[in-house]
Amino acid sequence: MKLKLAVAVMAFSSFAFAQHGGGGGRPAGAGAGMGAGSSMGSSMGSSHGSGMSGDRGNSGQPASMNSGKTPSEILTQNTKLSDNLEKQLPPGMTAQQACAGFKNLGQCVAAIHVSHNLDIPFADLKAKMTGSGSESLGKAIGDLKPSVDAKAESKKAQKQANQDLKDNS
Repeated sequence: MKLKLAVAVMAFSSFAFAQHGGGGGRPAGAGAGMGAGSSMGSSMGSSHGSGMSGDRGNSGQPASMNSGKTPSEILTQNTKLSDNLEKQLPPGMTAQQACAGFKNLGQCVAAIHVSHNLDIPFADLKAKMTGSGSESLGKAIGDLKPSVDAKAESKKAQKQANQDLKDNS
């Protein structure tokens, strides 16, 4: 129980770190696999942080999630997740195309949910988050849809992304 709580706390704190653009390296004390260079980046720790069993690497994620692959490569292998995400994307856009350029899969999946939830064009949201001067998900929401509570919407989308990744791994 204490281990699950510790993993969950670490995962949620690293998720917040990733959403504030801290991708330059590992936070102090982070174990291997938690830096921005891992395939899932900092934000993915929370999607598998509690209640899941299986082979895990240093970061508490299943070994398959620590492979150093890009989000597009992971989606090519995980057709179940790709198919589910494509239902929320503009017609003709694949999940691999949507996630190209994102730092990690969790960031992309959350952006897909925000686009769908708030009827924000995905291309606009992606440009804010991956272009030059990239912004966090919350900042991008605030810029594109100032009438909503960006923090609450970001949190909601992150929960949805975590559930998708948990259900489709």
